[in-house]
Amino acid sequence: MAAIQKLLKDVVEGDCQGPLHALLNEIVKQNQEQEAKLGGQAAKLEGQQTEIEKLKEQLQGKQVAFSASLVTGDGPFDRNTPLVYKHVVTNIGNAYSPVTGNFTVPLKGAYHFEWHLFGKGGRTAAYLVKNSENIFIASETKASAGVSASNGASLLLEAGDVVSVHLLGGTTVIDDIHHYNTFSGHLLFTM
Repeated sequence: MAAIQKLLKDVVEGDCQGPLHALLNEIVKQNQEQEAKLGGQAAKLEGQQTEIEKLKEQLQGKQVAFSASLVTGDGPFDRNTPLVYKHVVTNIGNAYSPVTGNFTVPLKGAYHFEWHLFGKGGRTAAYLVKNSENIFIASETKASAGVSASNGASLLLEAGDVVSVHLLGGTTVIDDIHHYNTFSGHLLFTM
């Protein structure tokens, strides 16, 4: 600020060539320093943007959730039979197949599953199955009217494990546009 005031005084007094030249050189020097700093900040910002994009990609790769329902009833069958939930509402990560009814684990981690059943009179029951192992059952027996059952489980799973719901042999489920029978799951955290 003092240099500018001195320059103005010199201009008023008619002696500005020397101070003006020095001031212009100083301005050019400061401008070059600012450009160098700005260039460094731009490179740093570009690096941070690249890192943010990598983190977004990693996060999206770790987002897994699905929810599906039956569209018609099933059963009774002579033996345990996989249920195929064809009405898919959510399938983040595309790990659930509405063709097979299987959820194929994409990442090692802890997952949570829930399944809800509805049938008419008698019994409804279904197992949560990991690979070929029955994990838990949801079951209800009632002589008349509607029968409903539900259950949930958190499992530590390896990539490639397959989780599905199997209707217990001799039992039934019914469904229609109201989607009574559902199967849902999501990744809690990776390991």
